[in-house]
Amino acid sequence: MKVIGIDSSTQSCKVVLRDAETGELLASGRAKHPDGTEVDPKYWWAAVEDALLQVGGLTAADAFAVGGQQHGMVVLDAEGRVIRPALLWNDTRSAQAALDLIEEVGADEYARRTGLVPVASFTATKLRWLRDNEPENAARVAAVALPHDWLTWRLRGFGPADESPYGPVLEELITDRSDASGTAYWSPASGDYDRELFVRALGHDAILPRVLGPDEFVEAKIVAPDCEPKILRVGPGAGDNAASAFGLDAREGDVVVSLGTSGTVFAVTPNPTVDASGTVAGFADCSGAFLPLVCTLNAARVLDAFTRVLRVDHDELGLLALRAQPGAGGAVLVPYFEGERTPNLPDATASLTGLTLANTTEENFARAAIEGMLCGLADGLEAMTSLGVEAKRVLLTGGAAVNPAVQQIAATVFGVQVDVPTPGEYVADGAARQAAWVLTGKRPTWEVGLLASLPPALEPVVREQYRVAAGLYK
Repeated sequence: MKVIGIDSSTQSCKVVLRDAETGELLASGRAKHPDGTEVDPKYWWAAVEDALLQVGGLTAADAFAVGGQQHGMVVLDAEGRVIRPALLWNDTRSAQAALDLIEEVGADEYARRTGLVPVASFTATKLRWLRDNEPENAARVAAVALPHDWLTWRLRGFGPADESPYGPVLEELITDRSDASGTAYWSPASGDYDRELFVRALGHDAILPRVLGPDEFVEAKIVAPDCEPKILRVGPGAGDNAASAFGLDAREGDVVVSLGTSGTVFAVTPNPTVDASGTVAGFADCSGAFLPLVCTLNAARVLDAFTRVLRVDHDELGLLALRAQPGAGGAVLVPYFEGERTPNLPDATASLTGLTLANTTEENFARAAIEGMLCGLADGLEAMTSLGVEAKRVLLTGGAAVNPAVQQIAATVFGVQVDVPTPGEYVADGAARQAAWVLTGKRPTWEVGLLASLPPALEPVVREQYRVAAGLYK
């Protein structure tokens, strides 16, 4: 038995074909998405078709599931056509709409009812923006989907009558707990849509995807040229962070720290979290548990900036950093290069403080860069633990995580065991694991390889001096 996992991310579509029992990688494919903060979903469709061809098409598998970028607003009319290009998570034009919704409902009430306090990335704010700025388009909305919901629907054969075999059956839209929990009109605690909040955002009711449980499935009848029709099981899919956690097989006590362009910290917990400050988003995961999450704007690109300044590559930056002592001799970087989301300081700038003639060295600058990047994420982890989230282990992922200096310094900053998984396509892998779950009836136990494992080596001076320096912005 074989399964396909699809990751439709902001930048590209990745597909993996795996053995359902062992998890062995059999084939993979990739296709690029266009840049921008709003994208016509037809480009996602073209990319997934291209990437699937590279693994033999959907009929090469017995089940599939789709992981995708969270929050994006896909609005459909009664004929199943996309009304306007999707507003993505990183489209900030809905920032005022978020403030309007908070003023009308209250931050505490939003947190209580949805686990979230609206920000520009969440779907509800984009629907309010549509209502206020494109009322004619808003009035045409018959259904609202997220990127992975829409792709799953299309891959099952639904869509506009002239583009799909089964037509615009909007009631066949499905989603999962994790992606629904990023809309700001679904409750992780109750497992239900909050229709009053949805209508407040869009201005009228509409069809929303049915939320499937972790091991629930629907079917797809796939007809390929020169092949007999094949019935595949289709998993509910997941938002990208939840799919990544599932691909890593993260369990209670695990905290994933992802070092991409931006940084994310998310943990698997048995109970939902509520944070009226909005620092921690109380998402659900795709396994039946919960996934509180903190996002920072400044992660790997902090290191990119210092490689330019010091005229070194990333390996050389790491070697320089390891020649300095923890705390970089008192040099502290607060890395808010283009503002920050956590804490919410959109107009802040970065600072490098604590400099003396003695500590102004390339080695200390390199160390301060890595420590500053990681301290910002450690603040996010601290916000979670203050809500009762347990952190036994950090799973350090993303491109920057392969740098040995980043790994070693992470152990001094987080103060818990740091495991670095072997680099891989963990969102697509999470979708493939989900497909295997609905196919076999049991959660897969595929092994996750480790590139490194470091015991806790807390150096309190690093966080202490960072807090003092960051206080300049508070």
